[in-house]
Amino acid sequence: MNTTTTLSIADPTAFDAASFATHALSSAAALAAVMDHTLLKPEATRAQVIRLCHEAAEHRFACAVVNPTWTSCAVETLAGTGVPVGVVIGFPLGATLAASKRDETARVLKLGAHDIDMVMNIGLLKSGTKEDFEAVKQDIRGVAELAHAAGGIIKVKLETCLLTFEEKLRASELAMTAGADFIQTSTGFSTGGATADDIALIRGVVGTRAGVKASGGIRSLADASAMLHAGATRIGASASVKIVAELAGKAPAS
Repeated sequence: MNTTTTLSIADPTAFDAASFATHALSSAAALAAVMDHTLLKPEATRAQVIRLCHEAAEHRFACAVVNPTWTSCAVETLAGTGVPVGVVIGFPLGATLAASKRDETARVLKLGAHDIDMVMNIGLLKSGTKEDFEAVKQDIRGVAELAHAAGGIIKVKLETCLLTFEEKLRASELAMTAGADFIQTSTGFSTGGATADDIALIRGVVGTRAGVKASGGIRSLADASAMLHAGATRIGASASVKIVAELAGKAPAS
């Protein structure tokens, strides 16, 4: 891999993960406020998306994340609740044309999406040349500019399970300098999900300059707690209701 591009590693101690985790875990409401409630299965139905949105509004999750086809449904269901809609872009492979990612982003923003969770072009990053790194950055920047112009935010999924240590560092730096508001670990559709080590590594790169979102395989309060203590400021999960119910000390509704 070409390693001539300098990596800017922040001071990981600048972010107080312990204090953030203590606050987030202080109550079910505080935990819900840092959780993205997600439903990204290809077989998800309209009724399931509507239920997801009702749960997001009831528990006051940070947002409800859906596939692009359900953007209008989610926006309509959550209208007036103050809970934003998140939509995945270039999902789940990240190998979509940069122009297609921008077009998809523009369309879902027009429909009312606020959070844009895009997948980085993993193959380009792993190709390892200076030109490929620049292409990765421009791919992200194109989506970030659209999201920010519309008042939204962008979270960039790295798919950390497919990256080497150095690639995780570089991907985090490229995403952040391209305008990412959050660096995110995983899609949940590849060979692995979030790990506390990867969260700590990403936090070490971004410091306080961006948020870090743990996603993929987070199914329990213990999982969420580990990610928060490692430096995550957002948790993406389909088991969000179960997790906040664990913290509240009661079983979730069937």
